[in-house]
Amino acid sequence: MKIVVGITGASGSIYALRFIAAAKADGHEVHAVVTDSGWDVLEYECGVSREKFSVKVDKLYDNDNVGAAIASGSFRTDAMVILPCSMKTAGSIAHGISDNLLTRAADVMLKEGRKLVIVPRETPMHAIHLENLLKLAQVGARIVPACPGFYHRPQTLDDIVDMMVGKICDQLGIEHNLFKRWQG
Repeated sequence: MKIVVGITGASGSIYALRFIAAAKADGHEVHAVVTDSGWDVLEYECGVSREKFSVKVDKLYDNDNVGAAIASGSFRTDAMVILPCSMKTAGSIAHGISDNLLTRAADVMLKEGRKLVIVPRETPMHAIHLENLLKLAQVGARIVPACPGFYHRPQTLDDIVDMMVGKICDQLGIEHNLFKRWQG
């Protein structure tokens, strides 16, 4: 599978790093685009620079390059995951505003009927946030809020992150052993 990963400036970049690792481990091709504030958060929260990040993906695009391959429906991709997804980005996509490569790539996923998974990392949310997420769900996006469960009895922060990333992988059919599934 060819997956586009979008990273915005919302807190939670660790989810993106772990998702990329899981997708690559399962043999998938990962293309990525990161907003300016996404770079700031990656550096602040995870200590990951552009140089360190670029070796983790198959192709890294400049968010200002709206002519890049992922901006076109003729470039075959299977899915896009935006994680973490800021409310600014969710609002732009919900209203068809494709003013950068990340939002254009998401718009392409919707118009082509491809999988788009949005992982908002915001709390609390007000009515506008919820309306934008509802609008995205109504046009086919999967909304997977970054709120992990605890039935797998996490012992570390990694266990909590892995639970959330596993739920995202499940949306795309990516095989993983990131958490113990509920057996009843």
